Amino acid sequence: DGENADPANGRAMGDGVLAHTPWGEIAYALAGKDGYARVRNSDESRVAPGAETLRELFGGEPVLILLDELSVYLRKVRNLNDARDQLTAFLTSLFKAVESTPNAALVYTLAIGKDGRATDAYNAENQFIADNMAEAESVSARKATLLNPTEEDETVQVLRRRLFESIDETSAATAVEAYRELWAANRDSLAGDAARSETTETFRSSYPLHPEVLETLTGKMATLGNFQRVRGMLRLLARTISHLWEERPLDAAAIHLHHIDPGHEPIRQEIVTRLGQSAYTPAISNDIAAGETGKKALAQEIDAEHYGGMPPFAVYVPRTVFLHTLAFNDPLKGLPPEQLRYSVLCPAADIAFIEEAREKFIAESAYLDDRPGAPMRFLAEANLRQIIRREEQHVDAGEARAELNDRIKQIFGGKTFEAACFPGGPFDVPDEVGDARPKLVVLAYDAVTVGGAIESVPELIERIYSRKGSEGSALRALRNNLVFAVADDARKDEMQRKAYHRLALRELKKPERLVDLAEHQQDKVRELEARSEQELAIAIQQCYRHIFYPSRDRIDASSVDLAHSAIDMHSASDQPGAGQRQIERALRDLRKLRLPEDEPDSPAYVRDRTPLKKGEITTMVLRDEFRRDPALPILIGDDIFVRGVRRGIEQGEYVYRRGELLFGPGDPSANIVIDEQSVIFTMIYAKNAGIWPRTTPGEQSSAEPGSGKTDKPGGTPTDDPTADPVGGHPPGVMPGSFTAEGILKEALVRLWEQARTKEVETIGSLTIRMFEAGDSFRLNTTLQAGFELIFAEGLSMQGDAPEKLTERLARFASGAAYVSATAEVKA
Repeated sequence: DGENADPANGRAMGDGVLAHTPWGEIAYALAGKDGYARVRNSDESRVAPGAETLRELFGGEPVLILLDELSVYLRKVRNLNDARDQLTAFLTSLFKAVESTPNAALVYTLAIGKDGRATDAYNAENQFIADNMAEAESVSARKATLLNPTEEDETVQVLRRRLFESIDETSAATAVEAYRELWAANRDSLAGDAARSETTETFRSSYPLHPEVLETLTGKMATLGNFQRVRGMLRLLARTISHLWEERPLDAAAIHLHHIDPGHEPIRQEIVTRLGQSAYTPAISNDIAAGETGKKALAQEIDAEHYGGMPPFAVYVPRTVFLHTLAFNDPLKGLPPEQLRYSVLCPAADIAFIEEAREKFIAESAYLDDRPGAPMRFLAEANLRQIIRREEQHVDAGEARAELNDRIKQIFGGKTFEAACFPGGPFDVPDEVGDARPKLVVLAYDAVTVGGAIESVPELIERIYSRKGSEGSALRALRNNLVFAVADDARKDEMQRKAYHRLALRELKKPERLVDLAEHQQDKVRELEARSEQELAIAIQQCYRHIFYPSRDRIDASSVDLAHSAIDMHSASDQPGAGQRQIERALRDLRKLRLPEDEPDSPAYVRDRTPLKKGEITTMVLRDEFRRDPALPILIGDDIFVRGVRRGIEQGEYVYRRGELLFGPGDPSANIVIDEQSVIFTMIYAKNAGIWPRTTPGEQSSAEPGSGKTDKPGGTPTDDPTADPVGGHPPGVMPGSFTAEGILKEALVRLWEQARTKEVETIGSLTIRMFEAGDSFRLNTTLQAGFELIFAEGLSMQGDAPEKLTERLARFASGAAYVSATAEVKA
């Protein structure tokens, strides 16, 4: 018995005999203590006895000699000089002794395949013994007969007989037929064995054992040195059947490979301890079954997330792969996808779920072989995916944050918007035109995130939108000049994980780290590192998919004029690295953003929507209205604004004047400048004021200044209500009046400055016009358009009376009211 042999210390045979060699053990077995004494010298000196000495031990009695596991004995003595040659000499002598003794027989076991080649863990030793036995047989007069005590069909019957008390053959036939139909229906997705009629016949004879169970145990696991073919199969399957009997899974129409659960402790011990596969313990715990530790392995997590209420497809996949991994020779380890599907498929399982679970498991497994072209099989050491994960755990959190912040700034930088990243409050977002681009405010992902349902504007966004200055107390004027990009709460973790992933790959790509990896892993690291930059960009853009933009169609519970839009995931990842593009595209779709190549709004709409409706406005102020009013579009550049003005002139809505230049309908094209010296008039106002059409020298308009009337051809005077919208005089028409526009307090201060500059002593009346309905006095909400104050005794400009009036009005009126204030000199 080579497995129990002890060449160094001697195997205890009884009667105080310690045998060191096969011939020492045989001598004691044949003739007891006296028989061993006959070969003691040969045993202790490890020198084979002769044929006559061995024949003498037979004693003329019928003799059956069994030699088992000689390969194990040969492995044990491989470091002893001449041990192989002495075993060869012993076998030759034994053959001769048996050959010359009619009532003697020799039986020996060899672990070789049908092709005569050894393939198990002792393949070299088995091949040596097989070759020597063949040589001894060739010169022997008695030929050896090959006996296989358990042929394939016999092995099956032994297992069925030993494992089951009885099997209902009728029910078995029904089950096998269901499998046959299933295999036929899915033949294009399964291994070739599924389509062969022999497979169905094999299944009939082996039921309830699936054909893959026997094929894997006898063709792969049996090559392990310490797996005893029938006895090992019986132990493993007995534990499996006992576990199945306890669990009673509803999908178990037969016993599959995936029912051999390495997470079940008796089965785990059989594999890890008895079969000596402890090297795979990390793979089992991490990927297949965590055992009784309380945590879940990868496959169990996938099942919990995706296959609740169904068979545990994700667990079935790695169990099957693992058992196909348990082979001695590398070429035998593992299996292709079609064989996996064939092994797992049963009447209660959908093949689509099996394939889906396979793909999900492969994508996350830490111990599957990741070499190109390798079959599905487990490694004792972690694969590259696990190496990367471990490296991610060593990435410094501060470094990851800095990397992510830098990439966010790069991605949302651009030419369309001026990016203001990670502001802490209004003080970080200037209320100024700057370089003329609207501002894209990118909120820090740790400061503000939003979910799927947006019920109100986040407080920080509301403060930045409505306030300005170091203390955030002043009102922001250019509110239509801001767009906010905000992180999605559900996508934030993935974005951060991609930053860690990129830094881990960057570290692994360093030359001093690459040398520690296999060549195929080095190539993969380079590929993944190059790809990680784009993946991080996509993750950032998919996270920053929420936009808050100025609009009168405000969010219901909000107190500011901001609307919300979410960019769809496809658009967010359409152009990795171009974050402004996705925001630009979304705002254009909402008709909120106008690029230089877009069509301007109609001149009539702009006139009615802005202070131009009063009759005149400078191009600078009108351009800034597009930065103030949330109801207007955001303009990128000045080209579209200039084209809008030009179109208004061409359509007869506007007249443009700058210094001596007067540009109206029908005139040759002129350059339109945006500054305080360039004025746009509505056509009606220009006609009422005698500005248009041009008057030739000596020609004088018959209209009375400030009357709001003008003579048309034929001499008929015509009233124009828009020349005096609220009842006061249009700016610039009555000589004894002053006008200023702006926030209420600002407009009044400028008005008093004008009056004092002209050395006016008293003001007789003050007219204030509001440009938003909500800007009327808070104490009297019925005031919709404006109001007029009449000073019977006049308002003196000499003291502080104007300033006191300003404070009183500002206290009772909305501080953000945009007004036109006109003061008339008291006659």
